[in-house]
Amino acid sequence: MIPSAVIQAKLGIGDVIWHLPFIRAIAAASPGNQVTFLAPPSSGARELLAAEASVAETIYFDHLGSELRRGINLVRLAALLRRGSFRTVWVLDRTIRPAVAAWLAGIPERIGLGLGPQRLFITNPGIDHSRRHDQPIDWLRALMAAMHVPVSALEPDLPASAEILLAIDARFAAEPRPWVVLGIAASHPAKEWPESYWAQFAAALRKRTAGSIFLIGGPQNRARAEALIGRTPRAAMINACDLKLMESVALLRRADLFVGVSSGPLNLAAASQTDAFGLFGNVPVLTYSRFIHPLVPEGGPTPDGMVRISPDAVLDAIAPFLARRKLQ
Repeated sequence: MIPSAVIQAKLGIGDVIWHLPFIRAIAAASPGNQVTFLAPPSSGARELLAAEASVAETIYFDHLGSELRRGINLVRLAALLRRGSFRTVWVLDRTIRPAVAAWLAGIPERIGLGLGPQRLFITNPGIDHSRRHDQPIDWLRALMAAMHVPVSALEPDLPASAEILLAIDARFAAEPRPWVVLGIAASHPAKEWPESYWAQFAAALRKRTAGSIFLIGGPQNRARAEALIGRTPRAAMINACDLKLMESVALLRRADLFVGVSSGPLNLAAASQTDAFGLFGNVPVLTYSRFIHPLVPEGGPTPDGMVRISPDAVLDAIAPFLARRKLQ
């Protein structure tokens, strides 16, 4: 039984996370209750969804670059779709190229948002054009409603394998509770919180908790984490930037609290059902999960909003959560 295909063209880890409830809904309405998921390599989807029952396979595709490169990538995506012999493809974005690729592959049922020229290459009516300025998550809610596909829950609740969870338990068994994870990595420099703010916050946090403070952000941030630890000698922090993607997910599953900028780790924390305080200084607040607690500057996000979120304000916001222990 050939599953349907779902194409998600956005680049980030967080994009996979908030799409997950819609992927599950489509899978539940598809043959075999599974889908083949296609996403860019930068999304980390293959690792993230390895334990996800609704995804039969994850296939990577590229779609950026020069106009020539984009044309080549479109032809390659069409070949991938043709090879899969799919009957149905869902395009969970307003972008046109994946819909064109599905059309070139001869897939008979091509479902998309239909906002803009994409409407010419899909077989469903799409959503109402008046919704073009809505948030992307609202686009997908409207699409599911139009296609009569029920979405039972919007919480991603990303699974992690028992093997990886046990490995994290063993590695950090000696670290006292509660576990507070700081996500110091940002997907864009504008989303960064100043290093001096992180140092001030970490030093103050150490005085408020007898637990453990972990720093995550991927191998590219390991040196940065070491420098931050060096600036806060009284804050005995653990540099966990060497963790692989799913190891970070497992750590976040086990964590009691997360604090970080609006980026992949924040979304992973929320998907791990860990209370996650996100710094939304200059970007729209994410509202898809009840585990996301937004921290915004007075008056709302602005271009200089990150420097207007003070370490003291963050500490005050998380104070009621510092004594809580997450049920594992």
